[in-house]
Amino acid sequence: MFFTLLFLQYTVGVSSTEALVDEATTFISHVLPPMLCYFVMAVLAITPQTRTIRLALFPVMLLLALRAAVPMDVSLKGTERKFHHNLACWMFLTTTRALGWALARKSLVRQLRPANSTPSTLMDALDLVSNFRGYGWDWSRGVHIPRETRPSNRTGFIFSKILSLAAHAFAFGILNTAIGSFSSAGLGKLSCGHVLEETLPFLHRATRICFPVRFGDISGGYLFDASLPFYSRFLRSSVISALALVWAYVALQSCYDSCTILGVVILGQDPAQWPPAFDAPWCATSLADFWGRRWHQWLRHILLILGAHPLSFIFGRAGVLIGAFLAAAVIHHFGLITVNRKSEFWRMLVGFGMMAVGIIIENTFKHVTRRKVQGLAGWVWTMGWILLWGHAIIDGYARAGMFSFPTLIDLVPPLRMSVEDMVTEFDTLLHAISSAPVA
Repeated sequence: MFFTLLFLQYTVGVSSTEALVDEATTFISHVLPPMLCYFVMAVLAITPQTRTIRLALFPVMLLLALRAAVPMDVSLKGTERKFHHNLACWMFLTTTRALGWALARKSLVRQLRPANSTPSTLMDALDLVSNFRGYGWDWSRGVHIPRETRPSNRTGFIFSKILSLAAHAFAFGILNTAIGSFSSAGLGKLSCGHVLEETLPFLHRATRICFPVRFGDISGGYLFDASLPFYSRFLRSSVISALALVWAYVALQSCYDSCTILGVVILGQDPAQWPPAFDAPWCATSLADFWGRRWHQWLRHILLILGAHPLSFIFGRAGVLIGAFLAAAVIHHFGLITVNRKSEFWRMLVGFGMMAVGIIIENTFKHVTRRKVQGLAGWVWTMGWILLWGHAIIDGYARAGMFSFPTLIDLVPPLRMSVEDMVTEFDTLLHAISSAPVA
């Protein structure tokens, strides 16, 4: 499924037949081998008594993935840069999954299959390579699957997913345009200095002490407008961060809708194989509820492999929490450096690390008061904490240029200009209020 999307994205938009042939040849020589090795690893993972073979094959998978992702030119623009970003992330995630399969002591067992289907190694392997949550597999115990609210019949299901894709893709375009429209004052080029040094000096000093890095000229965007006073600057950055958080949700939901339609319509899969991705994250009443249930769980097993399980041997249950968010920071930073090599890890580390701190605070509150974080107060706490520390994550995304990719809204100039004008008016009003003399 994702292989098909990669190929379409890789070969779209080339300027000539010769270029198309070159792109297809490179795809077959560099991208196809690790994809095939990934599928072979999946077949071995569900076949008993193959652990030795899996361990021997994993280094080959790793080398092929590096060969495909590392030489790519990440300085390209538009569709090509977006493809290279997606390809590198895909290689990173699939290699991590293959590592988990190689280390597994027992073969993986599929416990839930579509109605009227018979056990098949080929079909089970195809499901495994695309089933990141592990829905229906024995290794996914504990993963939260949202309640199904979509039509149960196949035609109604497909129609609902098409509508969902259209709505979320439209929202993504609007939000991407809105965030990008702040560029003239806030998300444009940063020539010198550091935004958090000016706005949150205590955070800057702490991160410099713990994680010393070299600050300087950074090619990309920045979140804060240094021309505004502190409170107006933070209000403006909070608006951008809130838009960016919704932007992330609609972007991921759009991708999931696209894959769902492809799987059900083109590959003939059962709609039951595509349960809802999110469980109304805006209704979360605690950080544990948000990250453990309501946000997508696609990376759950990967986070366990990369961080939670290794650190649990050192720090126990606390290591599971810390390791999971540390792995999340690594994954998101890896995605950023495929777009902009000047991206700095500490932003993801602070943003996701403070999510772990927030959950520790919730656990401490529960231990002391014997009450769970919940209700309206829990909702305010959750949204406030995510918005506050999400600033570091969004700042990293802005600096990497993640809000500069073209969208379908760019094909409708009147709509795009309307969104840009609204954002410009808000920016102008905020600057006018901030610069008005105090009576």
